[in-house]
Amino acid sequence: MFGQTKAFSGYSVNNLQEAKKFYGETLGMEVSQQNEMPVLHLRIFGGHDVILYEKPDHQPATFTVLNFPVQHIEDTVRELKSKGVRFESYDYPELKTDEDNIMRGNGPTIAWFTDPAGNILSVIEQKNS
Repeated sequence: MFGQTKAFSGYSVNNLQEAKKFYGETLGMEVSQQNEMPVLHLRIFGGHDVILYEKPDHQPATFTVLNFPVQHIEDTVRELKSKGVRFESYDYPELKTDEDNIMRGNGPTIAWFTDPAGNILSVIEQKNS
């Protein structure tokens, strides 16, 4: 039924202008707003847009809504921290981050951070083979 559709994903934020600044300026993504609709389009390289919409009673996602594959996670985390991005720290039996806020050795090497609306995003290391 939907095998040939151009599906897309979306999630809510509490302030569209803050989201536009964060995703566009801090993360360096291509962000657009079409026809003055209260929806932002995040251009995902090689794929389809993700849409962000403002929701007055927004509740942040409690799971990762967007993952960014990177080759050198330490460099990426350092650069994002220099731009004011705060990374999450976890200390659970199967989910522990180190002093750099990176989880290593238990699945993919990954670090989580939030957008201004509190939605969880990640950078995940993917080395070229």
